[in-house]
Amino acid sequence: MKKHILKSLTLAIAITLAGTSCSSVKEQTSEIKWATFNIRLDTPYDSLNNWEYRKDSVASFIRNQDLDIVGMQEVLHNQLVDLKTRLPEYAEIGVGREDGKTKGEYAPIFFKKDRFEVLDNNTFWLSQYPDSIGFIGWDGACTRIATWAKMKDKQNGKIFMAINTHFDHVGTEARRKGALLIIEKIKEIVGDQPAVLTGDFNVNDSSEAYNTLTTNSFVLKDAHKEALTKEGVDYTFHNFGRIEPSSCEKIDFIFITPNIKVSNSYIPEEARQKGKFLSDHNPEVVQISF
Repeated sequence: MKKHILKSLTLAIAITLAGTSCSSVKEQTSEIKWATFNIRLDTPYDSLNNWEYRKDSVASFIRNQDLDIVGMQEVLHNQLVDLKTRLPEYAEIGVGREDGKTKGEYAPIFFKKDRFEVLDNNTFWLSQYPDSIGFIGWDGACTRIATWAKMKDKQNGKIFMAINTHFDHVGTEARRKGALLIIEKIKEIVGDQPAVLTGDFNVNDSSEAYNTLTTNSFVLKDAHKEALTKEGVDYTFHNFGRIEPSSCEKIDFIFITPNIKVSNSYIPEEARQKGKFLSDHNPEVVQISF
Protein backbone atom coordinates (compact mmCIF):
# COMPACT_ATOMS: atom_id res chain seq x y z
CA MET A 1 0.00 0.00 0.00
CA LYS A 2 2.82 2.38 0.94
CA LYS A 3 4.59 1.56 -2.33
CA HIS A 4 1.41 2.32 -4.28
CA ILE A 5 0.97 5.68 -2.53
CA LEU A 6 4.64 6.57 -3.07
CA LYS A 7 4.43 5.66 -6.76
CA SER A 8 1.28 7.76 -7.20
CA LEU A 9 2.88 10.69 -5.38
CA THR A 10 6.01 10.44 -7.53
CA LEU A 11 3.91 10.38 -10.70
CA ALA A 12 1.86 13.40 -9.56
CA ILE A 13 5.04 15.39 -8.83
CA ALA A 14 6.51 14.46 -12.22
CA ILE A 15 3.35 15.58 -14.03
CA THR A 16 3.31 18.86 -12.08
CA LEU A 17 6.97 19.54 -12.84
CA ALA A 18 6.47 18.72 -16.52
CA GLY A 19 3.52 21.07 -16.69
CA THR A 20 5.48 23.81 -14.95
CA SER A 21 8.41 23.28 -17.32
CA CYS A 22 6.19 23.50 -20.43
CA SER A 23 4.47 26.58 -19.07
CA SER A 24 7.82 28.20 -18.28
CA VAL A 25 9.11 27.63 -21.83
CA LYS A 26 5.89 28.92 -23.36
CA GLU A 27 6.06 32.12 -21.30
CA GLN A 28 9.66 32.89 -22.28
CA THR A 29 10.14 36.07 -24.28
CA SER A 30 11.85 35.93 -27.66
CA GLU A 31 14.66 38.50 -27.80
CA ILE A 32 15.84 38.97 -31.39
CA LYS A 33 18.43 41.25 -32.96
CA TRP A 34 17.01 42.02 -36.40
CA ALA A 35 18.31 44.16 -39.27
CA THR A 36 17.46 45.50 -42.68
CA PHE A 37 20.34 46.07 -45.06
CA ASN A 38 20.49 47.12 -48.71
CA ILE A 39 23.95 45.82 -49.58
CA ARG A 40 24.07 47.46 -53.05
CA LEU A 41 24.21 45.20 -56.09
CA ASP A 42 27.51 44.15 -57.60
CA THR A 43 28.28 46.57 -60.46
CA PRO A 44 31.59 47.69 -61.99
CA TYR A 45 30.32 51.28 -62.04
CA ASP A 46 31.03 51.53 -58.32
CA SER A 47 34.81 51.50 -58.81
CA LEU A 48 36.50 51.31 -55.39
CA ASN A 49 33.08 50.88 -53.79
CA ASN A 50 32.48 47.74 -55.83
CA TRP A 51 31.23 44.62 -54.04
CA GLU A 52 34.66 43.02 -54.40
CA TYR A 53 36.00 45.54 -51.88
CA ARG A 54 32.97 45.42 -49.56
CA LYS A 55 31.93 41.76 -49.26
CA ASP A 56 34.23 40.93 -46.36
CA SER A 57 33.18 44.05 -44.47
CA VAL A 58 29.47 43.33 -44.96
CA ALA A 59 29.87 39.76 -43.69
CA SER A 60 31.97 40.98 -40.75
CA PHE A 61 29.35 43.57 -39.84
CA ILE A 62 26.63 40.90 -39.70
CA ARG A 63 28.77 38.61 -37.57
CA ASN A 64 30.16 41.34 -35.28
CA GLN A 65 26.69 42.71 -34.65
CA ASP A 66 25.61 39.15 -33.80
CA LEU A 67 22.45 39.57 -35.88
CA ASP A 68 19.84 36.87 -35.45
CA ILE A 69 17.89 37.75 -38.59
CA VAL A 70 18.63 40.17 -41.44
CA GLY A 71 16.57 41.07 -44.48
CA MET A 72 18.76 42.22 -47.39
CA GLN A 73 18.04 43.97 -50.67
CA GLU A 74 19.80 44.22 -54.05
CA VAL A 75 21.50 40.86 -53.60
CA LEU A 76 22.64 39.26 -56.85
CA HIS A 77 23.32 35.53 -56.98
CA ASN A 78 27.10 35.86 -56.77
CA GLN A 79 26.68 38.10 -53.73
CA LEU A 80 24.40 35.54 -52.12
CA VAL A 81 27.07 32.88 -52.65
CA ASP A 82 29.75 35.18 -51.21
CA LEU A 83 27.71 35.79 -48.07
CA LYS A 84 26.78 32.13 -47.59
CA THR A 85 30.47 31.21 -47.82
CA ARG A 86 31.43 33.83 -45.23
CA LEU A 87 28.48 33.24 -42.89
CA PRO A 88 28.22 29.46 -42.43
CA GLU A 89 26.28 29.86 -39.18
CA TYR A 90 23.39 31.39 -41.14
CA ALA A 91 20.84 29.84 -43.47
CA GLU A 92 18.87 31.87 -46.00
CA ILE A 93 15.72 31.87 -48.08
CA GLY A 94 14.98 33.80 -51.26
CA VAL A 95 14.96 33.70 -55.05
CA GLY A 96 15.96 35.98 -57.91
CA ARG A 97 13.12 38.27 -58.88
CA GLU A 98 13.43 37.83 -62.64
CA ASP A 99 12.97 34.06 -62.92
CA GLY A 100 12.08 32.88 -59.41
CA LYS A 101 15.42 31.07 -59.26
CA THR A 102 18.80 32.80 -59.57
CA LYS A 103 18.31 35.63 -62.07
CA GLY A 104 18.02 39.22 -60.91
CA GLU A 105 18.02 40.71 -57.44
CA TYR A 106 17.08 38.65 -54.40
CA ALA A 107 15.39 40.01 -51.28
CA PRO A 108 16.78 37.24 -49.05
CA ILE A 109 16.32 36.63 -45.36
CA PHE A 110 19.38 35.35 -43.51
CA PHE A 111 18.88 33.79 -40.07
CA LYS A 112 20.81 31.82 -37.47
CA LYS A 113 20.06 28.24 -38.39
CA ASP A 114 20.75 26.86 -34.92
CA ARG A 115 18.12 29.10 -33.37
CA PHE A 116 15.25 29.27 -35.85
CA GLU A 117 13.25 26.71 -37.76
CA VAL A 118 11.47 27.66 -41.00
CA LEU A 119 7.95 26.23 -40.99
CA ASP A 120 6.98 27.66 -44.39
CA ASN A 121 8.35 30.20 -46.84
CA ASN A 122 7.86 31.64 -50.30
CA THR A 123 8.30 34.70 -52.51
CA PHE A 124 5.53 36.68 -54.17
CA TRP A 125 5.65 39.41 -56.78
CA LEU A 126 4.39 42.89 -55.91
CA SER A 127 1.80 43.03 -58.64
CA GLN A 128 -1.80 42.28 -59.57
CA TYR A 129 -0.65 38.67 -60.01
CA PRO A 130 1.53 37.83 -56.99
CA ASP A 131 2.29 34.31 -58.20
CA SER A 132 3.35 35.42 -61.69
CA ILE A 133 7.12 35.23 -61.79
CA GLY A 134 8.78 38.36 -63.16
CA PHE A 135 5.53 40.33 -63.55
CA ILE A 136 5.84 44.12 -63.16
CA GLY A 137 3.01 45.50 -61.05
CA TRP A 138 0.86 48.57 -61.59
CA ASP A 139 2.96 51.64 -62.52
CA GLY A 140 6.24 50.07 -61.42
CA ALA A 141 9.45 50.51 -63.38
CA CYS A 142 10.77 47.00 -62.73
CA THR A 143 10.02 43.66 -61.13
CA ARG A 144 9.61 43.79 -57.36
CA ILE A 145 9.23 40.97 -54.83
CA ALA A 146 8.68 40.15 -51.18
CA THR A 147 10.22 37.06 -49.59
CA TRP A 148 8.72 35.68 -46.40
CA ALA A 149 9.20 32.95 -43.83
CA LYS A 150 6.96 31.60 -41.10
CA MET A 151 9.45 30.73 -38.38
CA LYS A 152 9.69 29.12 -34.97
CA ASP A 153 12.06 30.16 -32.21
CA LYS A 154 13.61 26.89 -31.08
CA GLN A 155 14.25 28.35 -27.62
CA ASN A 156 10.58 28.63 -26.72
CA GLY A 157 8.46 27.46 -29.65
CA LYS A 158 7.11 30.95 -30.44
CA ILE A 159 5.93 31.33 -34.03
CA PHE A 160 6.36 34.57 -36.00
CA MET A 161 6.76 35.88 -39.53
CA ALA A 162 9.68 37.53 -41.29
CA ILE A 163 9.01 39.37 -44.55
CA ASN A 164 11.51 41.32 -46.62
CA THR A 165 11.01 43.54 -49.67
CA HIS A 166 12.33 46.28 -51.93
CA PHE A 167 9.71 48.74 -53.22
CA ASP A 168 9.72 50.33 -56.64
CA HIS A 169 11.71 53.55 -57.07
CA VAL A 170 9.25 55.10 -59.57
CA GLY A 171 5.69 53.82 -59.21
CA THR A 172 3.64 55.55 -56.50
CA GLU A 173 0.72 53.19 -57.12
CA ALA A 174 3.06 50.20 -57.14
CA ARG A 175 4.37 51.14 -53.69
CA ARG A 176 0.90 51.75 -52.23
CA LYS A 177 -0.65 48.60 -53.70
CA GLY A 178 2.47 46.65 -52.75
CA ALA A 179 2.04 47.80 -49.14
CA LEU A 180 -1.59 46.65 -49.12
CA LEU A 181 -0.61 43.29 -50.63
CA ILE A 182 2.01 42.73 -47.94
CA ILE A 183 -0.52 43.52 -45.21
CA GLU A 184 -2.92 40.95 -46.66
CA LYS A 185 -0.16 38.33 -46.84
CA ILE A 186 0.80 38.88 -43.19
CA LYS A 187 -2.84 38.47 -42.12
CA GLU A 188 -3.20 35.37 -44.27
CA ILE A 189 0.00 33.65 -43.13
CA VAL A 190 0.27 34.39 -39.40
CA GLY A 191 -2.89 36.28 -38.46
CA ASP A 192 -2.34 38.08 -35.17
CA GLN A 193 1.02 36.45 -34.39
CA PRO A 194 4.15 38.65 -34.41
CA ALA A 195 5.42 39.80 -37.81
CA VAL A 196 8.41 41.91 -38.87
CA LEU A 197 8.66 43.62 -42.26
CA THR A 198 12.08 44.81 -43.44
CA GLY A 199 12.97 46.60 -46.61
CA ASP A 200 14.21 49.42 -48.76
CA PHE A 201 11.01 51.33 -49.47
CA ASN A 202 12.58 54.01 -51.69
CA VAL A 203 10.53 56.71 -49.93
CA ASN A 204 10.60 58.46 -46.56
CA ASP A 205 8.10 58.52 -43.71
CA SER A 206 5.94 61.21 -45.30
CA SER A 207 5.10 59.06 -48.31
CA GLU A 208 1.81 57.43 -49.19
CA ALA A 209 3.35 53.96 -48.99
CA TYR A 210 4.64 54.57 -45.45
CA ASN A 211 1.28 55.93 -44.36
CA THR A 212 -0.50 52.96 -45.93
CA LEU A 213 1.53 50.59 -43.77
CA THR A 214 1.28 52.58 -40.55
CA THR A 215 -2.35 53.80 -40.67
CA ASN A 216 -4.08 50.71 -42.06
CA SER A 217 -6.66 48.99 -39.83
CA PHE A 218 -4.05 46.20 -39.60
CA VAL A 219 -1.40 48.60 -38.42
CA LEU A 220 2.36 48.14 -38.66
CA LYS A 221 4.58 50.35 -36.53
CA ASP A 222 7.93 51.90 -37.39
CA ALA A 223 10.44 50.11 -35.15
CA HIS A 224 12.85 53.06 -35.20
CA LYS A 225 10.19 55.41 -33.86
CA GLU A 226 8.98 52.84 -31.32
CA ALA A 227 12.48 52.18 -29.93
CA LEU A 228 13.10 53.17 -26.32
CA THR A 229 16.65 54.20 -27.21
CA LYS A 230 18.32 55.16 -30.49
CA GLU A 231 21.96 55.12 -31.53
CA GLY A 232 23.84 56.40 -34.57
CA VAL A 233 22.35 58.53 -37.33
CA ASP A 234 18.72 59.02 -38.34
CA TYR A 235 19.05 58.29 -42.07
CA THR A 236 19.98 55.32 -44.26
CA PHE A 237 20.66 56.36 -47.87
CA HIS A 238 23.85 58.36 -48.43
CA ASN A 239 24.95 57.22 -51.94
CA PHE A 240 28.45 56.25 -50.85
CA GLY A 241 28.87 59.50 -48.95
CA ARG A 242 27.98 61.71 -51.91
CA ILE A 243 25.03 63.23 -50.04
CA GLU A 244 25.65 65.53 -47.11
CA PRO A 245 24.30 64.03 -43.87
CA SER A 246 21.91 66.96 -43.40
CA SER A 247 20.26 66.07 -46.73
CA CYS A 248 20.20 62.28 -46.30
CA GLU A 249 16.89 60.49 -45.82
CA LYS A 250 15.73 57.36 -44.08
CA ILE A 251 14.21 55.14 -46.76
CA ASP A 252 14.99 51.76 -45.20
CA PHE A 253 12.61 50.64 -42.48
CA ILE A 254 11.72 47.86 -40.10
CA PHE A 255 7.99 47.63 -39.43
CA ILE A 256 6.53 45.56 -36.60
CA THR A 257 3.11 44.38 -35.49
CA PRO A 258 1.88 46.03 -32.25
CA ASN A 259 2.56 42.90 -30.17
CA ILE A 260 6.32 43.48 -30.57
CA LYS A 261 8.42 45.74 -28.35
CA VAL A 262 11.56 47.56 -29.48
CA SER A 263 14.24 48.38 -26.93
CA ASN A 264 16.87 49.85 -29.25
CA SER A 265 17.42 51.01 -32.84
CA TYR A 266 20.92 51.49 -34.24
CA ILE A 267 21.87 53.04 -37.59
CA PRO A 268 25.66 53.15 -37.94
CA GLU A 269 27.16 56.23 -39.54
CA GLU A 270 28.80 55.49 -42.88
CA ALA A 271 32.49 55.83 -43.62
CA ARG A 272 33.78 58.93 -45.41
CA GLN A 273 36.24 57.47 -47.88
CA LYS A 274 36.12 55.12 -50.86
CA GLY A 275 36.93 51.53 -50.13
CA LYS A 276 35.57 51.81 -46.58
CA PHE A 277 31.81 51.89 -47.15
CA LEU A 278 29.62 48.94 -46.26
CA SER A 279 27.12 50.02 -48.92
CA ASP A 280 25.41 53.11 -50.33
CA HIS A 281 22.80 52.54 -47.59
CA ASN A 282 23.33 52.31 -43.85
CA PRO A 283 21.78 49.22 -42.30
CA GLU A 284 19.30 49.53 -39.44
CA VAL A 285 19.57 47.16 -36.48
CA VAL A 286 16.84 46.78 -33.86
CA GLN A 287 16.53 44.79 -30.66
CA ILE A 288 13.00 43.46 -30.43
CA SER A 289 11.03 41.21 -28.07
CA PHE A 290 7.69 39.42 -28.06
